[in-house]
Amino acid sequence: MITQPTTQPTGMIAVQAASAEVVGKVLAGKNLDRVLEADLAKLTKTTKLSPNERAAIHSISFDTLRHYGLLSAQLDLLLTQPINDPPVRHLLLVALSQLQFSKAAPHAIVDHAVSAADAIGFGRAKPLLNAVLRNYLRSPEKFARERLKSPEAQFDFPLWWIERIKKEQPAHWQSILLSSRSHPPMCLRVNTRRVSAADYVALLAKQGVTAQHVFGQAVMLEKPIGVNELPGFRDGQVSVQDAGAQLAALLLDPAAGSRVLDACAAPGGKTGHLLEMAAESPPLELLAIDSDRRRLTRVDDNLTRLGLRANLKTADASKLDEWWDGKPFDRILLDVPCSGSGVTRRHPDIKWIRRETDIFALARQQARLLSVLWQCLNIGGQLLYATCSVFRAENQDIVAQFLGKTPGARQINIDQSIPTSREPDAMVPVLSDGQLLPNHIHDGFFYALLEKTG
Repeated sequence: MITQPTTQPTGMIAVQAASAEVVGKVLAGKNLDRVLEADLAKLTKTTKLSPNERAAIHSISFDTLRHYGLLSAQLDLLLTQPINDPPVRHLLLVALSQLQFSKAAPHAIVDHAVSAADAIGFGRAKPLLNAVLRNYLRSPEKFARERLKSPEAQFDFPLWWIERIKKEQPAHWQSILLSSRSHPPMCLRVNTRRVSAADYVALLAKQGVTAQHVFGQAVMLEKPIGVNELPGFRDGQVSVQDAGAQLAALLLDPAAGSRVLDACAAPGGKTGHLLEMAAESPPLELLAIDSDRRRLTRVDDNLTRLGLRANLKTADASKLDEWWDGKPFDRILLDVPCSGSGVTRRHPDIKWIRRETDIFALARQQARLLSVLWQCLNIGGQLLYATCSVFRAENQDIVAQFLGKTPGARQINIDQSIPTSREPDAMVPVLSDGQLLPNHIHDGFFYALLEKTG
């Protein structure tokens, strides 16, 4: 029987209870970002959580899901019998995550977690929480990652995912998985219409922020900071965008006055980058479409902040009669819906809610989008097929199948064509067969540049 708490939890008790609820919803199949947005909005109305406590819910939820393979294995060792109440298990996972990945005092974490059992309506589980967490603290070395044998605990990925990456990337599979367990770097895209990348690095230095020009318009911060602390952010001088994602606009490189389609455009980072790079006169004729009206609003917001303009339309890109006027495009950016397997350190929920069968369903959708949008490309035009995936079924396999059945389509080798900053210490990303593997500089992406020859 679930008992309702008599008083509204506050402080760390409320943080742990909320984090456990977020983790539970994600493990049940919901998107982490959307759950956090909804739950934090609800908590804002019902509690007086401070900004630091809201940030703690965000951080704890991410850490718990980032290391869920390890935490789940540890908890199974600590329990003498399975837990029948999922909310209690989720609270234990959250507390174990804090004990290992936060700076909070261990005794406070345990005491608050025990009290949080009341807050989630499972007061009867307080002795269990106390016993399990104190048992961990007595001998944490017994539960260290290196002592656990399961691949899930070693790499914090489901077994099918580990086996797939191991087969497809035999030389890099461990580094791919391990990089996804780290916190992602914060990378900026400098709007070089307003300021050069070198000048912006100098501007950051004046504010005590250490950063490095990576390549192109990409600048990487030594430590993340809030966007409102970025000089010129509100004025459109800079945007937050992964360095690997910035390759899209650089590779497509539309000429001034080109007619450009940005399909599946939301949230609009690549849209803004294309417009920033283009000459102001004659301007690009850019159409950005997305099937999600709410997400397309974010594209509009981003372009407004940057002082840029594009034609935005809510439509299913695969249904030409809904949006295409019949006039071909000179350049098409096709950033297809994908597994997100290259960006799991930013979205750790993907690892646990994605199923292997999803990959094949996504591949069918990707192949259809590529085939349909190819019809909209001008002779001599170029289409950039892009994903944030590291799975071949969504990347090289899709392109190979398309080329095999499409006369007049050829692939342009882009592995050696990445524009650099020409600085001695430039960290140039390395593409291999179009694949950009995740590392300490960027996430994982795939790019294939296709030209219509006739």
